[in-house]
Amino acid sequence: MIISPNRSDFSTILNILGRLILGLSAFMLIPLAVAIIRKETSPFFDFFISFLIAASIGFILLILFPLKKEVGWIHAFFAVSMGWLVSSLLGAIPLFLSGHFISFVDAWFEAMSGFATTGLILIQDLDHLSFSHNMWRHLTMFIGGQGIILASLSVLTRARPVAVGFYYGEARQEKILPNVIDTARFIWKVCFIYLILGVCVFSAILYSKGLPVDKSLFHAFWLFFAAFDTGGFAPQAQNIAYYHSLTLEMATVTFMILGAMNFNLHFWIWMKSRREIFKNFEIKTFLCTFFSLQALLYFSLKGMGHFSIFRKGFYQLISAHTGCGFSNLGMGELSQFHPLALISITLAMMIGGGVCATTGGIKLMRLGIIFRTFFMEIKRWMMPFKSVYKERFHHLQELILSDKRIKEAYIFFTLFLVTYIGGAIIGMIYGYQPVMALFESVSATANVGLSVGITAPTMPLALKLVYIFQMWAGRLEFISIFVSLGFILTLFKK
Repeated sequence: MIISPNRSDFSTILNILGRLILGLSAFMLIPLAVAIIRKETSPFFDFFISFLIAASIGFILLILFPLKKEVGWIHAFFAVSMGWLVSSLLGAIPLFLSGHFISFVDAWFEAMSGFATTGLILIQDLDHLSFSHNMWRHLTMFIGGQGIILASLSVLTRARPVAVGFYYGEARQEKILPNVIDTARFIWKVCFIYLILGVCVFSAILYSKGLPVDKSLFHAFWLFFAAFDTGGFAPQAQNIAYYHSLTLEMATVTFMILGAMNFNLHFWIWMKSRREIFKNFEIKTFLCTFFSLQALLYFSLKGMGHFSIFRKGFYQLISAHTGCGFSNLGMGELSQFHPLALISITLAMMIGGGVCATTGGIKLMRLGIIFRTFFMEIKRWMMPFKSVYKERFHHLQELILSDKRIKEAYIFFTLFLVTYIGGAIIGMIYGYQPVMALFESVSATANVGLSVGITAPTMPLALKLVYIFQMWAGRLEFISIFVSLGFILTLFKK
């Protein structure tokens, strides 16, 4: 039986949103502190006003809408889908106040891109953006990569028994520890350990390249947020090409790969067995898809020369496959790639990284299952009629390729594919070439951030809204959104 919502349900959901907004307002204190340290007067008031707005809305929701019901899965899923929209809208306020955006929709696009760890940008004059606003842009990726809802609610809500609903609602498929709150804390622990390591490595490289100590440190934080959380934002308009450093590019590749790995795999490597990385199904799938696409890319770029293919082609491909979106190319250079090269990068973006990671896309696990299913059916046809065959694969332990896993893989594959193609068709309606339109649609839906030039402040308003929806839906992987829509539609059946 489908649950029909009532006032108590919506009061509970709005109470959860109030807690979420309060958590988000607390994160705004970080760029506020940066504005004080850097003596940035105007940005200080941008964040002070934004903090007051967010905190006020949060407190009002808590006062007016108490928890009237025990929080259930339906509340969790609805709060997740609405929470990401509300967070991006509130997160857009300080960006819009900065004066670097033509309209509020552009600032909302940027905020959604940050929280969804996408990296597509509509900001103008990025090179002269304040330190505090840049901190906020990159902090949204750090928050979104680990999960907006769990970041706030694991501390602020009493509804810990149903935290699993928030966890799965934010497109996490696997728990690491039996308790979801402990799982969330482990994920944050991993992130902070890598944060210390990443900041040390990046700041050392940047300082050796001639950047002042303070600028090296800030840029190191921002580059780590963008690399490990596979976000793709950068503090300069030229992205990674600004630094002209092969060493930095290789360092970012390392953290991109770490961010695209399943957090469960991090746990096993840290706590149980380092040999898991050599046996893991997702890692094997990644190696197969990456080197196959690298071969395709090599043949399409062979006129460039071996070093250029490695530095430009390899970097774009690994950035696409991990869902990061960093680029070491000049302005407009990616759009000049051979169509076959763009197709190989598009396929890498479509796939993405591991489940329970900061990356988006179809995910390695699902693609691997689809391929295994294909070969399993061939083997079955080759066997005697009455024989029973079960395919196995290794992901942390030996698993059977069950019908449930196969069905889930095909459902998500279909949902992503339809969204990829749907966005491409809308882009083509606005006059963009098919390959370019598909590239940009996939980049938005798979939360990558690489662009062939379609994403710009001058693009049609409707296309901006389409990409905002794709970033939102792709990050949450559709299910919590569908549940929320079903929840709302039941109101009209009363």
